[in-house]
Amino acid sequence: MAESVKNVSTSYFKAHCLAILDEVAKTGLPLIVTQRGKPLAKLVPLDSAEPPGLLGSVRYKREQDLLSPVTESWEVDQ
Repeated sequence: MAESVKNVSTSYFKAHCLAILDEVAKTGLPLIVTQRGKPLAKLVPLDSAEPPGLLGSVRYKREQDLLSPVTESWEVDQ
């Protein structure tokens, strides 16, 4: 059974904004902010974080591995 969407008033949202943002990010459930009982905004978590950058992701055992010539024969060379 799916959980219902939680509603909070604008005054509650204003007073507890950071905690509410953390909760939405943690649970993945949307939240409706209401003003005088009427929906005003919908807070939803992001689908996913941006992928990490590749800069610095390759590690070599020795610097020689990076600078030494490639001696293997490739299909393109044949």
